[in-house]
Amino acid sequence: MKKSFLTISLSLIAMMAFSQAKLEIGLKGGLNSSKLNIDEAGLKESASSSFHAGIYTLIKVSKIGIQPEILYSPRKNNIDFGSGNVEQKQVYLDIPIMVKLYLAAGVNLQAGPQIGILTSAESAGVDVKDNLKGSDFSVAFGLGWDAPFGLQANVRYLLGLSDINDAGSGSAKITSRTFQFSLGYRLFKIGN
Repeated sequence: MKKSFLTISLSLIAMMAFSQAKLEIGLKGGLNSSKLNIDEAGLKESASSSFHAGIYTLIKVSKIGIQPEILYSPRKNNIDFGSGNVEQKQVYLDIPIMVKLYLAAGVNLQAGPQIGILTSAESAGVDVKDNLKGSDFSVAFGLGWDAPFGLQANVRYLLGLSDINDAGSGSAKITSRTFQFSLGYRLFKIGN
């Protein structure tokens, strides 16, 4: 009898929670402004622009949303060695999982972890993927607006926490920093 009551109670709570939930799936894309921070004297790094594109899913209950994404994200960086400037390009498959706190009228604060999976890297036309680690762990902070007609606008800052240099012992520590501006559009929605 107690098990039946507990099962029915949990089922009712789950139904009430899911009746308030909203699920969205959409596309998004935008601009990256990325920069490498290299702990080595004599180097000057500057930001360079590229793009990102992918899909997102939003699960929203009341004022809280969780938005996992999968993004194709090339990152370009300019490094001045003193004797010349070299552009380095890394391509990542980024997987952020953003927690969104809705304030009013669709405006939201965002924060969450991101894992970037390195798919390719080149510097001055030379493949340097073996000199970089296969993943880049970051934390993302941002501000967004979810319009009622399905448009999303987001500004994020990605702070790289992991050393992505895999060139060997004694080599400089390299971390990434990226600003992102993106627009998204909801393809379909289930729920409120």
